[in-house]
Amino acid sequence: MAMDVIDYYLRGDDMQFVEIELDPGEAAIGEAGSMMYMEDGIQMDTVFGDSSAQQGGIFGKLLGAGKRLITGESLFTTIFTNKGQGKKKVAFAAPYTGKIIPFDLQKYGGTMICQKDAFLCAAKGVSLGIAFQKKLGAGFFGGEGFIMQKLEGDGLAFVHSGGAVMERNLAPGEILRVDTGCVVAYTPSVDFDIQFVGGVKTALFGGEGLFFAVMRGPGTVWLQSLPFARLASRIFAAAPVRKGGGGSGGEQGGLLGSLLNGDD
Repeated sequence: MAMDVIDYYLRGDDMQFVEIELDPGEAAIGEAGSMMYMEDGIQMDTVFGDSSAQQGGIFGKLLGAGKRLITGESLFTTIFTNKGQGKKKVAFAAPYTGKIIPFDLQKYGGTMICQKDAFLCAAKGVSLGIAFQKKLGAGFFGGEGFIMQKLEGDGLAFVHSGGAVMERNLAPGEILRVDTGCVVAYTPSVDFDIQFVGGVKTALFGGEGLFFAVMRGPGTVWLQSLPFARLASRIFAAAPVRKGGGGSGGEQGGLLGSLLNGDD
């Protein structure tokens, strides 16, 4: 399927959004719930699966939807098409603090592997598939699970990362050991594996988990400084808990629960 060639503008610093400028007839696809605004003349249409499968009949649509379901995404994708006169803009916002990374898939051989919840939006025609980890160790202990998301095509795709983002080019045979949750994306030429951190004391008390992601070049990897799971665990650990109040198990969630119940 032919890709739409789109122009884009990244706005903001730590809470970014991307504006996509569409010529008449051009379209972009967005993850469910990611749209920030769209100008008059943009028509929104929700489809089953992803837009790349719409020409493949009911089987193609089911296959596209099944791929998205396996990677933990919604069964539906939203297509935004410029049906008006002249250029029109549609914007997509990141779900939490971090950076939006634009990928011109044509520059990376038409394929990019990323964590399953990183996709934000893309030019119409980009295929959202699945990438199975080739090694069982990576699948069972990789933090991101056995299945990651595969973006295919020759157009623009936008991926979201948490915190700051680092791009690292690995030479052939060069190894980088990474916290499993900090891997955002990598090119298919990178070998991805899992390695035990080492001694029992380090594993139990080091605070870095039991396993590293081992990235071996050649290829390019993108890392994030603040995985959402790490942010969520810190918020949960710091949230005050008030005993009693009739919640589940006799507990309610701290400050938010107090505010909602009108406590001083």
